[in-house]
Amino acid sequence: MVYIGIDLGGTKIAAGITDGREKIIAQASAPTDAQRPYQEVVRDMAACSLKALEKAGIRLDDVGAIGVGIPGIAENVNGTVIFCTNLGWHNVPLREELRRHIDKPVFIDNDATVAGLAESIAGVSQGASSSVFLTLGTGVGGGIIINGKPWTGAHGVASELGHLTLEVDGIPCTCGKDGCLERYCSATALIRMAREAVSLHPDSLVLIRADGRPENIDGRVVIDCAKEGDPAAMKVFDRYTKYLALACNNVVSFLDPEVIVLGGGISNAGSFLLDAVREKLPRYLMFRTMPYSRLELAVLGNSAGMIGAALLGKMMVEENVL
Repeated sequence: MVYIGIDLGGTKIAAGITDGREKIIAQASAPTDAQRPYQEVVRDMAACSLKALEKAGIRLDDVGAIGVGIPGIAENVNGTVIFCTNLGWHNVPLREELRRHIDKPVFIDNDATVAGLAESIAGVSQGASSSVFLTLGTGVGGGIIINGKPWTGAHGVASELGHLTLEVDGIPCTCGKDGCLERYCSATALIRMAREAVSLHPDSLVLIRADGRPENIDGRVVIDCAKEGDPAAMKVFDRYTKYLALACNNVVSFLDPEVIVLGGGISNAGSFLLDAVREKLPRYLMFRTMPYSRLELAVLGNSAGMIGAALLGKMMVEENVL
């Protein structure tokens, strides 16, 4: 039996076929074109899945379930996407629509949650009794895994860690609130801080690397310049990792997981990022003489969403959820 895992993003649909564990046998992708009606997006999700099956030489009869990771909130009672800002989806009947094309059990969860599930079963937090996954990308996503299962709370919103309030009356967030964690810990936040810094330090290496145009600054430029010792970039990076350490402390104080995993684009900074956050985190801990969560970098990369979605489908089928 194989399982289909679909990673639905604002720009790309990726579908992978797994053997029920961590191995992707075949995959296919297509642009999301999120401005389209949801029916067209779901049609392409199915088309990618069927194409991946064809590449793998596997029959549809051998598929046990389909799991889908979405950048938003979903529920599996009716298989509905409740809210998905990047796609403009509200109360979309995803399971019903996808089953029009592929009549298999369909299960849905947040993309960071399924990525965290993948890391907990096949990645860096494998074997941990509890873990929290933070995706550091355009926003900040969160996945909570307890005893090998995703935890999304009584109403499905427990993993929205990017929208914890980090600063009262802080920077406005796309969610409509102010001061959300993702306004300080995302790649978007790092870029914003860097653009503010170069306006005060026009001789910064960051601006030189961006050809003198602040709009060309991205996270990689900031991190590379910080590694090279540029004072403005180092100051920005230090501020950014303080916020990230504070965010990790909030996770420790509230949940005390065995492992906190950092993923997403910013995690590509590797040990440069990890060492900085590990160094700062103890400053914010309340119980400084007690053991605390181990900080690690995600290892499954862009495959985590597909692997985790497929694992979600397998898990739900085995538990006979539908």
